[in-house]
Amino acid sequence: MFIELLIAALAIVISIAGAVGLYGSRQITKRRTPDVRTDPADYGLSYEEVAFKSRDGLILRGWFIPAAEPRGTIVFCHGHGGSMDPDIEYAPAFHDRGYNVLMFDFRGHGRSEGQRVSMGYHERLDLLGAVDYLKRRGIDRVGVLGFSMGGAVAISTAPQSEAIRAVVSDGAFTRLGNAIARGARERGLPGWVAAWASPLMIGLASLRLGAWLPRADPIRWVAKITPRALFIIHGGLDPYVSLGEVQELYAKAGQPKELWVVPEVSHRMVDKQHPDEYRAKLLAFFDKWL
Repeated sequence: MFIELLIAALAIVISIAGAVGLYGSRQITKRRTPDVRTDPADYGLSYEEVAFKSRDGLILRGWFIPAAEPRGTIVFCHGHGGSMDPDIEYAPAFHDRGYNVLMFDFRGHGRSEGQRVSMGYHERLDLLGAVDYLKRRGIDRVGVLGFSMGGAVAISTAPQSEAIRAVVSDGAFTRLGNAIARGARERGLPGWVAAWASPLMIGLASLRLGAWLPRADPIRWVAKITPRALFIIHGGLDPYVSLGEVQELYAKAGQPKELWVVPEVSHRMVDKQHPDEYRAKLLAFFDKWL
């Protein structure tokens, strides 16, 4: 009787975790409604609407905001599930400092093609496509500013392109599996369900996308960025990425590198709590390394 009850209980646990895993795999990979549309002109910026291909042929769309006498070029990489629109708020500071800015929507986001998101794996091809586009404009030395998933993409792509000379990562995950498990707990799932479901979400998503997504985990790539510069920004109360993971990521990175942890803020909230210092640190970093 005990064995039968145990088997039944295990079957229930596996069924629940499996259902959550299937649902979760669809949630993390599906195309979502973009953020509220904005326009660089709303910030007084002249710009070009641009389109270019990712390395695997998808059409990506974005904005190129030129500086009058450019001292460098910064590529913005937005986070998961939205679009490039909210990040336009950072562009004026770079423009005023003399930087060109290229912003674009990743595949499966905003104005760009694609119906599935790969949480950083295929998005590396999008960033490489952006670098290719800039090279055609005669720009072969760029900095990358990545937010959340975009930060993970920046870290894992930089070792694949000599043109990327400096990377800022704000709120990137270190290992996708840990971030998904923490995200599931943040959404109210019991810890044991999240622990079982996270590998299933990743496994099912990987099967659907034809790629093992954890191969793009920043922890696998960060050591290969050197001798290019890396600046990691993290909120100490980030529910998706622990401070210990960020410290491990920083420890694995080569020089030159910087780490800025703000203990009292959550995910992607450092700039909201310390806006002036945030912009000053970003500009100083790119001024130094581009």
